[in-house]
Amino acid sequence: MYFIDVQGTLISDEDKSPIHGSIEFIEYLNAHNTPYMVITNNTKNASLDFYEYLNSIGFNFSYEKYLDPFMILESRVSKAEVAAYGSTQFLDSLQKMGYVLDYKNPKTVLIAIKEDFCADEYAQMIDFLLSGAKLVGMHETSIYAKNNKRYPGLGAILKMLSFATSCSYEVVGKPSVSFYEEALRRLRAQDKSAAFEKITIISDDVTGDLGGAKELGMQTLFVTSGKYKNAQEIVPSLKDALKPDLIKADMYDVLQSINGVSI
Repeated sequence: MYFIDVQGTLISDEDKSPIHGSIEFIEYLNAHNTPYMVITNNTKNASLDFYEYLNSIGFNFSYEKYLDPFMILESRVSKAEVAAYGSTQFLDSLQKMGYVLDYKNPKTVLIAIKEDFCADEYAQMIDFLLSGAKLVGMHETSIYAKNNKRYPGLGAILKMLSFATSCSYEVVGKPSVSFYEEALRRLRAQDKSAAFEKITIISDDVTGDLGGAKELGMQTLFVTSGKYKNAQEIVPSLKDALKPDLIKADMYDVLQSINGVSI
């Protein structure tokens, strides 16, 4: 059984097209009735919109097998008095969900990712946090890849703000325990015996997604089709306890390895 990341794993960070072998991998799981969840840190499009986009480009799986941070946000963050930061699409999605944006006296600073945060935005966040607002990230990715460039991910930004203000922070999406627990709960609708120890998680975020999953006992499979050009860029610097169990080039490589090999 599997947890499968999307950006950089199933679809390209560059143009959002399917990565080599990714559609075939999902088809293989469907054909063999293998339990899986597609888990993404999508924060730009509404959940159903992004799910429908994935189906429109060839991925065939039911909405019950999909999970992103928007789907559990309401259980984690109150809709009142939120100072939100991220892409225009993210802010629009929040307002459609009924969140009331407040940039005067917010109770929560809620952050998603974008490539062009400015110093004034960081300054405003710091003022709010020092005034007592709590800090929440939509996810905790290590690197944000776009337009053939790599930017600090939301995890890096959260750690920066935490260091600047001595505040702690919470995470809604991957790799939070609550997100993985919700994904597991939904996976059990496919197989009641599902447990973290039986799951292989596949992702291009080896320090974010896979690090948190490994701590929960999951098998980790790192694909180098997204954030990193090759495993040597990042794996040698990881602590031994957080190094991935398997490394593959892309989902085609993963699919090839399944033939005769249990992963």
